[in-house]
Amino acid sequence: MDKQFLLDNLRNIPDYPKPGIQFQDVSTVFKNAECLRMLSDELYGLYKDKGITKVVGIESRGFVLGAILAARLGAGFVMCRKPGKLPGMTRKASYKKEYGYDCIELHDDAIKSDDVVLIHDDLLATGGSMLAACQLVRSFSPKGVFVNFILELRMEGLDGREALKEEEVTTLIEVTR
Repeated sequence: MDKQFLLDNLRNIPDYPKPGIQFQDVSTVFKNAECLRMLSDELYGLYKDKGITKVVGIESRGFVLGAILAARLGAGFVMCRKPGKLPGMTRKASYKKEYGYDCIELHDDAIKSDDVVLIHDDLLATGGSMLAACQLVRSFSPKGVFVNFILELRMEGLDGREALKEEEVTTLIEVTR
C-alpha cells in the first residue's frame, strides 16, 4: 500500500465544522479508484483470516469501505447510524466529539452472540464515536470484536487510541502534527 499516494489524495478543510477544527476529508480518497482498490486490498489482507461474520460501518464514511470489505469477506454489513435513521427497534449510545455531542444506533437484531464483528470508520481522532459503537456492539455479546480506521490523527488534544485502549485497533495511516 502506497501511504503517501493515499495522503496525497486526502483533503484538509480548515475550520470545519467549526473554527479550529482541521477536518480530514477522505471523500477525495474514495473518488480515486486506485485509492479505493488499495484500501480494499489492504483491509481484506488484514481481516481475511479473522473469522469476521459482520462488518459494522459507522455513519457515513464508514459505510463505504465497510460494505466493500463485508462483501469481500463474505460477511454481513450493519449500519451504525445517527438517531432516527433506522426503522424498528434500536440500541443507542451517546458520545462526546471534539466539537460537541452526538448519538449512534444499531438495530436491536443486528448482531448475534456467535458473530465476530469488525467495526470500521474512516478516522480516529478523539475515539468518541468508535467507543460508543464498541459499547453498542459489545451489548450483543459477540464472540469477538475488531476495530479499524483508515486514518488516525495523532496530535495534542486527540487521544483516540487511549480512549479505545480496551479494543484491538488497527489503522492504515497515521498522521502526526
